[in-house]
Amino acid sequence: MAALLSFYGAAGCVTGSCTLIEIGKTRLLVDCGMFQGTKTLKQLNYGPFPFDVTSLDAVLLTHAHIDHSGLLPKLRLAGFEGPIFATTGTRDLCEVLLPDAGSIQEIEVSQLNRRNRRRGGGDLTPIYRASDARDTLSQFRTVQLKDWTNVCSGVRARWWNAGHILGAASIEVEIADDEEERPLRLCFSGDVGPGGRDLADDPEGPTNVDHLIVESTYGGVDRAQVDTETRRRILRDELRAAHAAGGPLLIPAFAVERTQELLVDLLELMESTEAPPGEIFLDSPLAIRATNVFLRKGHKESGENPFSALRESRLLRFTESQAESRELERQRGWHVIIAASGMCDAGRVRGHLRRLLPREDATILIVGYQAVGTLGRLLLEGRRDVRIQGDEIAVSARIREIDVYSGHADAKGLIKWIDARAPVSGSIFLTHGELENLSGLQSRLLSGSFAADQITIAELDQSYELQRGSRAANRPTTSARVSFSALSQLDWHNARVAFLSALRQKLDDASDDKSRETLLKQLAETLDAN
Repeated sequence: MAALLSFYGAAGCVTGSCTLIEIGKTRLLVDCGMFQGTKTLKQLNYGPFPFDVTSLDAVLLTHAHIDHSGLLPKLRLAGFEGPIFATTGTRDLCEVLLPDAGSIQEIEVSQLNRRNRRRGGGDLTPIYRASDARDTLSQFRTVQLKDWTNVCSGVRARWWNAGHILGAASIEVEIADDEEERPLRLCFSGDVGPGGRDLADDPEGPTNVDHLIVESTYGGVDRAQVDTETRRRILRDELRAAHAAGGPLLIPAFAVERTQELLVDLLELMESTEAPPGEIFLDSPLAIRATNVFLRKGHKESGENPFSALRESRLLRFTESQAESRELERQRGWHVIIAASGMCDAGRVRGHLRRLLPREDATILIVGYQAVGTLGRLLLEGRRDVRIQGDEIAVSARIREIDVYSGHADAKGLIKWIDARAPVSGSIFLTHGELENLSGLQSRLLSGSFAADQITIAELDQSYELQRGSRAANRPTTSARVSFSALSQLDWHNARVAFLSALRQKLDDASDDKSRETLLKQLAETLDAN
């Protein structure tokens, strides 16, 4: 019996992970994530699902990150009533992450509606609310790593430690076939961790699968191997430089895993005076609640809890309320603020960026992946003006980046993980990456032991027929909601902001008012001609 595999997210881009498996009348969804990045991508979160939600039998969830789990409440609102299978760690983090995502939508839509009313526009509604997210938690069913779970008739699955974040797993799916002695076997990597970390386990997975669906976030990147001492030395140097600049250090951090790892290292460096001691403010209710999950659960399968040092520290401050967050504006002298979101696209970090970006003595330290079109990516690309909550903000602060806290394997790590799944008798689908990283991983696989017809870069809204022991066949489908070329590049919204910033700079640099009037007249004539 053939299975049909359809990619409805994280195909040609990094976010929105969502893959449908169809076997006869059985329908399984692997992940149901939110798109992040450009407005063109984020708009997909508001449209209807491109499949019949009510026909789904179950959802298999790799991990709790919002780009993998963030549309589960929307799925429920659209009529899905089945089980959501996930590890205990994933379920516990979703209990924190999903209601927070709903609250952010409620707040941001409320702010946007106020601006729209001033402009004469209509009101929008959130994709879902915090209460919808809490209702969705009742559908979760927890699984144990490496134990088979019957997810629906004729299909069983087991979850393998992916070494990414707490609870993160790769999922092996086994589909029974009455006509064959051996079932059809698929493996979905989820997000694969880099391995060799002191705060997380190494990634695992099954062997001898028919088809492999693997992420490629850093598929074209080779990182130097970094041990704990080196990682902390790199962070120490950034702390010393930020302190010398005279202002505060702001770290836009992913609330889960990156924040907890950073806190462990920051406290170790400051309390040992390797770095200038100062107060550390964790200004994110989501990150605070996630930290409490880490304190309860630990991380490593060995049972040790490497985050126990966070329980008590004279330097660490949790700012839960909005009032406490606003008080940070009064803070003077050397201090560190960690605030979500990690890509600077939502949450309290945007308020801190509005305040600190124009300051030459402030430092912004980027520590995680930044998708195309996100504010964090624009800062790394050197934009001197950015738009935050409708206002243009000048960028004078120091923008720094370190890549030693990534929860993703680099190209070498991905190749190692893929090779360990051998033999792969069918196809390898590359997902969850921008074009250069998809192509980079594809080239590396082709230079190894894999054949050209075995490697497929998955495309959005496209379907593939899978059989045991043979290559996947492309099944013609309708055109994609977003073109492949548009998935990994800035859209017209970004171009508009860049144009307005450049125009303002031109006007500021003009020698006199007459020159400014001439420039504006030329632009007006161009607009009239079109």
